Amino acid sequence: MKRFLCTICVFVINLCFAEIVQQTKYEKFFDIVEKDCFKFFWELYDETLGLIPDSSRSGAPCSIAAVGFGLVAFCIGVEHNWVDKNEVYLRIRKTLRTFLNKVENVNGFFYHFLDMKTGERVWECEVSTIDTALFLAGAIVAAEYFKGTEIEEIVNKIYDRINWHWALNNKKVLCMGWKPEVGFLPHYWDTYSEHIILYALAIGAEKNAIPVECWHAWRRTKSNYAGFRFVNCPTGSLFTHQYSHAYIDFRNIVDKHDGTDYFENSKIATMVNKIFCERRKEKYKSYAEGYWGLSACIGPDGYKGYGALGYHDGTIAPSAVGGSVMFLPELCAATLKSMYDKLGSKVYRKYGFVNGFNLDYDWFCDEHLGIDTGIILLSIENSRSGFIWKYFMKNKRIQKFIVECFDKKPTVKGDR
Repeated sequence: MKRFLCTICVFVINLCFAEIVQQTKYEKFFDIVEKDCFKFFWELYDETLGLIPDSSRSGAPCSIAAVGFGLVAFCIGVEHNWVDKNEVYLRIRKTLRTFLNKVENVNGFFYHFLDMKTGERVWECEVSTIDTALFLAGAIVAAEYFKGTEIEEIVNKIYDRINWHWALNNKKVLCMGWKPEVGFLPHYWDTYSEHIILYALAIGAEKNAIPVECWHAWRRTKSNYAGFRFVNCPTGSLFTHQYSHAYIDFRNIVDKHDGTDYFENSKIATMVNKIFCERRKEKYKSYAEGYWGLSACIGPDGYKGYGALGYHDGTIAPSAVGGSVMFLPELCAATLKSMYDKLGSKVYRKYGFVNGFNLDYDWFCDEHLGIDTGIILLSIENSRSGFIWKYFMKNKRIQKFIVECFDKKPTVKGDR
């Protein structure tokens, strides 16, 4: 009996050791990637209004979604002792004061792209509901991190003045945007995509909240591939399975609408993305080298909505892989490290991974996009510490949304 118990103990110890080794194998690599991604937001932050550009490209305007990722990046920087907490506080406060008092809003929503120096609308862009949501999500993390300060007060004011009902445009699903020249755009958030974060904020709001019925109004269209069945977006772009998940902790909860487990769903979407590329390695050099990761990014012919089961031409988006580290850390880390080791400065530069590359065209992007750099940073940090999930899920408005739209994941027999 003693020998048997000793054998069991050795087995358990070896198993635990193997898990620790697996968790720490890429820690130094993650340190490098996270810090370089952080530098994008820290170094490109403009002191004039506290805005952050869409891209590392010279002259790029501000992307309000990139600002949201940047606010979180600054808080991550404090946690890693890369920057001083008081300096971060001052930077975030300046940014939020700009959005509260200087940047034009339409019923509380902001224009997608802004002039870095004036905060005014550029490119005749739309008032964007999803980009406003991605900005606000980052602001909420900052508010919870600096709870009880002016930062929290400003975020509450920005949140409370948004008229979510206006964005419905008398329908049951939210509109994607509005322009002063044409009014509401003809496109709505009516099928699965990155929009879960938008509905979460709109339903959880203390003022002007939309009814919970709107949560059930959009379609959960399912795809079948390689023996997997999962909720998917029309383009198959992997970022749609990542952006909302970087903030909302979907682990251990399921959709009241149809029981979907969105955390597991994103795991499947990530696996399908990989398998889709593997099955086409005879035709595409990028895939033949073992790389995968299809998502919206800059390709040889410009920005495209690449995706598994959708349009593809061999272009790889490193953010597709990096953004899924929070779902499948070992798988994604191995692919990122391979890119880093084998392709070097062709795909990895000052601010981390470039936006895209295509070996078939011998083409490598020469810029970084804020939203894609941001999702890599947030996903890796969530995988390592759960930092973003921890602070975002503390917000009472988000808790309201979870209670109204989700159930606890059923306990499987044998689970503890």
